[in-house]
Amino acid sequence: MLSLIWFILILGAIVAVHEFGHFIFAKLSNIYVYEFSIGMGKKIYGKKKKGGETEFCIRAIPLGGYVMIAGEDVEDEKIPKDRQMCNKNFIRRFLVLFAGAFNNFVFAFIILFISALIYGAVSTKPYIGSVVDGYPAKEAGLEAGDLLLSLDGKKVNSWDKALIKLQTSNGKEISFEVEKTDGSIETYTIKPLKEVDEDGNEMYAYGITTNYDKQYGFVNSIKYACSKTISLFGSMWDTIKYLFTGRVGVDQLSGPVGIYSIVDSQAQQGLEAILYLIAYLSINVGIINLLPFPAFDGGRILFLIIEKIFKKPVSKRVENIIHSIGFMLIIALLIYVTFNDVLRLFH
Repeated sequence: MLSLIWFILILGAIVAVHEFGHFIFAKLSNIYVYEFSIGMGKKIYGKKKKGGETEFCIRAIPLGGYVMIAGEDVEDEKIPKDRQMCNKNFIRRFLVLFAGAFNNFVFAFIILFISALIYGAVSTKPYIGSVVDGYPAKEAGLEAGDLLLSLDGKKVNSWDKALIKLQTSNGKEISFEVEKTDGSIETYTIKPLKEVDEDGNEMYAYGITTNYDKQYGFVNSIKYACSKTISLFGSMWDTIKYLFTGRVGVDQLSGPVGIYSIVDSQAQQGLEAILYLIAYLSINVGIINLLPFPAFDGGRILFLIIEKIFKKPVSKRVENIIHSIGFMLIIALLIYVTFNDVLRLFH
């Protein structure tokens, strides 16, 4: 039950922060906002301030949310033209669309900063914490304290970036360029060891651990929040790139059921793990929403840029059809991913 509460609170907070970005920039641009909703489906609570125009709602399904803005999809004859989004200039419309993701990035930064203040800041630099006996890294010559510089010739400046590369190696040899503790540069070619867990899942291990030395204080917390936000941002883009190149399969994605399982696992590790998960998911939501795909904020921004380039808006009818098709594809993907999540639960 506690994990379910955490799940609802985490997703609710991330969605609320995202939608508040759209809402506040719409208000700052004097755009009429009909509704601010957290959740989807049937409305279970709604309130409009006396004399206000926006109804604030909570809906039954604790997944997603939206801000209903005048003139975003179609022009509303009941609302003054100067208060409709479609009649605002390029910059104002862009900021309204971009603000949701921007808020997610700021939220992640704040959460990481608070976590570092309370629990200490872990260096994001990819120093090797330990090398496990009997594993390929030890046999190749890697040592505790070595600093990873590149993997397969591609620079890595954080553990997040390094781990994405290692976890998607699929058993192939990888060249490790490292800076030794004496300042010398060495390169090692290492093939991971194939292992099978108790559930029969295959994995590949190199036998190295990250360095978890912590620093404390306000300045260190700020530095950590900056570097970690950038690091998570980079690792998420790498994951998307690997998804399109086939190094990461669609079956490895997680939907609501998979996220719930992760929340359950993190909740058992304590508040520090929960805070990290909130920041991680918030950055993920921000980046995904900026992808230039129909129905996402990034897709709407793409149409806005096309309008700016050609000095003429795409037909609203055509744009709405494209967004509807994109939405259906997203729902289909969500169903497929959820099905895989359920199978993993019973594997």
